[in-house]
Amino acid sequence: MESNFLFIISLMTTIGKSTNKTKTQLAILLLAAGEGSRLGGFPKALLKKDGQTLLHSFCLSMQALSPIEIVIVTGFHAQEIDSELASIDTSQLPVRMIRNPHPEAGQAASVRYGLEALKSNYDALIVALCDQPDIGALEIEALLELFTRRDTHHEIVLPMVNGQRGNPVVFSRKVIDFILAIPKMACRPYMDQYPELVLTMNTDKQAYILDADTELDIQALGLTK
Repeated sequence: MESNFLFIISLMTTIGKSTNKTKTQLAILLLAAGEGSRLGGFPKALLKKDGQTLLHSFCLSMQALSPIEIVIVTGFHAQEIDSELASIDTSQLPVRMIRNPHPEAGQAASVRYGLEALKSNYDALIVALCDQPDIGALEIEALLELFTRRDTHHEIVLPMVNGQRGNPVVFSRKVIDFILAIPKMACRPYMDQYPELVLTMNTDKQAYILDADTELDIQALGLTK
């Protein structure tokens, strides 16, 4: 009887623990500013999988990583996304939403806007997309583990699936400071300009390259509006 009781206590303790094994001070930047033009102007963050919006699923899965800051950048559909976030229990997450006043300027502008809004003393920053339904804590944990084992000259970890660049991407605080020191610079062009800083995580896990851009993607991924 005593051994069963101890097992239950141990199990409850394990469930409550963070999966962030690296103990990295983690910040997360989630991009949700797009118009969703190829979806008829529907916000991708509000697509549903198994009855739950992608935004809701992402927030729940991030709890396991114990981030110290989450910034969600909205734009075209700020009001709808804000309403959805308000319906989610984020009491365990340091999450806040900011609105890019010029989302028509493209994703790079939203990234820059988000970088400038970060306030925490993070070690690593995850830049994630709102329309990747299969990205969760385990996929980000794999990136973080490689990040902690990187050589000193690497500052970025990029998932690569059969030669195709994926997301999310991990950036060190050091490299984000470099990016912010250059007016109007964003993450992707900086990576292209300094490829020697990028450590690729070669994987066959499709989650890193699956996203919802079109109606056909929605059907293939089992999503609904």
